[in-house]
Amino acid sequence: MATGTVKWYNPTKGFGFIQPDDGGKDVFVHATAVEQSEFGSLNEGQTISYETEADARSGKTSATRLTVAA
Repeated sequence: MATGTVKWYNPTKGFGFIQPDDGGKDVFVHATAVEQSEFGSLNEGQTISYETEADARSGKTSATRLTVAA
């Protein structure tokens, strides 16, 4: 699993971005991934672990399986 820091997350808009610890491109995170996780919401600066998944339709990558970073 990758780890990163929540760059920003807006629950009203239902999405945000995670800055990967490896210095790669920011990763999109959708509200559905947050709802399916152990988090109620994400906070700026929060460190989390996640996996990435490509959307079948758009091909864009997003974060899934969010957990507390070890």
